[in-house]
Amino acid sequence: MRSSERRADKPRGSGRRRCRGRASRVRERGAVLPIVLLISAMMLTTSAVWFETSLAAARAATNVRDYLQAFHAADSALTLCERSVLAAGGDVSPPPLASGEPVQWMFETAFEAGALTPVAQWPGSARAPQCLIERWRLPSRENATAYLLSARGFGRSDESQAWLQTQLVIDGGAIERHWRRVAARPF
Repeated sequence: MRSSERRADKPRGSGRRRCRGRASRVRERGAVLPIVLLISAMMLTTSAVWFETSLAAARAATNVRDYLQAFHAADSALTLCERSVLAAGGDVSPPPLASGEPVQWMFETAFEAGALTPVAQWPGSARAPQCLIERWRLPSRENATAYLLSARGFGRSDESQAWLQTQLVIDGGAIERHWRRVAARPF
């Protein structure tokens, strides 16, 4: 057989194609590893972010639960204190010396010294809720008797607290209630 016949039988450039095919496969294999590593890194990052988000959501849910626990304890203490003021006919605490809104509830030592504990224990709370009753003189309404009722409820710890207040004004047979939530914890 002649060399020209051999060349005619063989397709032209097939030897080069085989070499190119192997080289391109080797290059493709080299490119697969960085792609797999990139996808793995993206999956790990996504998992870490998801885990941190779920932890933050769990902490937020616990904080909301503690606040609601404290809020309901303070609300119940406030209701019980209001009932005791109305049942006593308004003679619960001595009349104030000065006019203006009472401020004893703002000081922790004064609050602790004068606070009532209307219930012995609140379920799930660190401490029983407390209530302070302060009499108030209204300069614009001489015949009216006013009270500032401040209540503090606790969550699972002493740090989770809710403070609520009711301004109770008794003028003859009429009773006015003005409720408010204390935004910042007193000092």
